[in-house]
Amino acid sequence: MAVTQRRGRKIMMSPDELDAFLATERTCRVATVSGDGAPHVSALWFAWDGTSLWLFSITRSRRWADLRKDQRVAVVIDSGVEYTELRGVELSGTAEFVAESPRVGEPFPELEAPERLFAQKYFGMDTMPYDGKHAWIRLTPDAIASWDFRKLADLQARP
Repeated sequence: MAVTQRRGRKIMMSPDELDAFLATERTCRVATVSGDGAPHVSALWFAWDGTSLWLFSITRSRRWADLRKDQRVAVVIDSGVEYTELRGVELSGTAEFVAESPRVGEPFPELEAPERLFAQKYFGMDTMPYDGKHAWIRLTPDAIASWDFRKLADLQARP
């Protein structure tokens, strides 16, 4: 995983902080490019396996259609209300479609871990409930930028 961040190094998340943040946050915003070049942003649930972000998307969505034509994608996960609480991650790269579409649960060893993570995170179960409408998109990021403004207080307190 490439962490390419010049500005804000003092407030960027460590790899452990990044993993913990992505394991607990529930909603991301996925940015795609439509056929006419217009940007499209939509909210989605996700799972993070320590290397890749796994998106379980409706296959009849504009997001899915956009990614079928242009696999470039950027995803933001953030939290906080007050300025000093803001933290988040932006991941960007190329989307990859994984397994059958829509997903009906055919055995696919590569999906065992992400499906277990996703099912536990959102449904409190160990196995995925398939609806025949969703399928998997994997983003193994080319670039990651993170920020944790809670670290600003520590920086300002130093002599």
